[in-house]
Amino acid sequence: MGLTEPHMTTGFDELMAIRGGAPLAEGELALTGGDPFYPTPLRIGEATALALAARGVAANDLWALRGHPRQQISVDCRHAAACSLYGTSLTQRRRPDGGYHGIPAAPEIAHMIEMTQCWPAAGGGWFLPHTNLPHLEARVLGVLGCDSTVESLSAAIAGRGAAELEDSVAAVHGCGGMVRSPEDWLAHPQGAYLAARPVVEVEKIAESAPEPLPPAAAPLGGLRVLDLTRIIAGPTAGLALAEHGAEVLAVTAAHLPQVPAFFRDTSHGKRSAFLDLGRAEEAARLKELVRGADVFLEGYRPGRLAARGFGTADLAALRPGIVHVSVNCFGSGGPFGGRAGWDQVAQAVTGLAHVHGQGSGAGHPQLMPVFVCDFLAGYLAAYGTMLALARRAREGGSYRVQVSLCQAAMFLLRRGRTEGFAGAAGAPSAAEAVAWMTEVPGTPWGDLRTLSPALGMAQTPCRWASPPPAPGQHAAAWRAEAMA
Repeated sequence: MGLTEPHMTTGFDELMAIRGGAPLAEGELALTGGDPFYPTPLRIGEATALALAARGVAANDLWALRGHPRQQISVDCRHAAACSLYGTSLTQRRRPDGGYHGIPAAPEIAHMIEMTQCWPAAGGGWFLPHTNLPHLEARVLGVLGCDSTVESLSAAIAGRGAAELEDSVAAVHGCGGMVRSPEDWLAHPQGAYLAARPVVEVEKIAESAPEPLPPAAAPLGGLRVLDLTRIIAGPTAGLALAEHGAEVLAVTAAHLPQVPAFFRDTSHGKRSAFLDLGRAEEAARLKELVRGADVFLEGYRPGRLAARGFGTADLAALRPGIVHVSVNCFGSGGPFGGRAGWDQVAQAVTGLAHVHGQGSGAGHPQLMPVFVCDFLAGYLAAYGTMLALARRAREGGSYRVQVSLCQAAMFLLRRGRTEGFAGAAGAPSAAEAVAWMTEVPGTPWGDLRTLSPALGMAQTPCRWASPPPAPGQHAAAWRAEAMA
């Protein structure tokens, strides 16, 4: 499978249209393998491989801006599909006898998965509540007036309409979504809004002088990224930038909840610090960090950071030439633009759950077997970030990059459907996955073996400069400051 297939060509052309510039030379990009990998009609591996390939092209653009010849890019579609399994049993811990074993999921994750499903609602509709974090679960259960059990939750949803529940949960800043077909989503004002916009939005928002790239041995070497994201999509974008050589400082507050497995698997090559923006002195410290940053990556609900003085205009004033990257659920605007959401919510509202449920033979909407929206959005955010950095190097300016889980879902839907998926193998076997895994010793979780990056770069391979840290392990300072 390669770019000769129409669904692959149109997807790659869609992403390259956002980049613009000269077309790739023949032989620069090689894609191997093809769906189905999972028992679903949706082309998970190929869509993910396209996002990774685009990210590789953007890294190559930066490498060329440093005066180097362009290098060959390669992506194995099955390896790309497997990367959507981060946070599950594919990451292994070394046993005392030297062997490796899977790490069991935390009980709270199993409970969340059990609750966060598509449930039948009154009137024939379906609704997905999201209960990933304790405070979000409390909001959803408050709207439903039920207990934290599958029996109580499903009974409460059965007595309410899906559209009414969607709005009621959003009104209390909870997360959930009415299950729609792809056609119904495109007919909805939010779906229509997103369909009219590129899957990655890159906008110059202020003028500043061009900033040539500093000498370095990697495409993003010498550049600094503030990563204010949690869970999967945003941290995956930060991980991607670290893999291309950026210094990434992940900043969160000690009291904000994390999912340990997701933090572990998306923090390779990063440093981690705690800052509480509710404290004036710590917010001031973040502003100092912004002044030394090239990229400000965040995944907050729209408007939350602006209320604390870290909106796009604030960032550009603090640091002319900043690239502000926003990763959220519903996109850059539209009637749902201010709502929060997660991978499963995007699957429900855009039609992924509808299509997967039909194809899987379940006879009802069903979530996909992997967090495909999260990983697609993360890779696309890294792609947009590097496009903006290349523009900054050439013409100057501060930029805003916007990516959403719903846009990622729509990109996957536009790839069409595959056949012969009923007998697909699904998650790779332990024996197969070993070929894609790398050993990471000395982490706070012990010696690990985990999936290596699926994007191949011939001269500057993706690499992790350090093992994942413990949350808050480092000072809230850039590396040079911390070592001074």
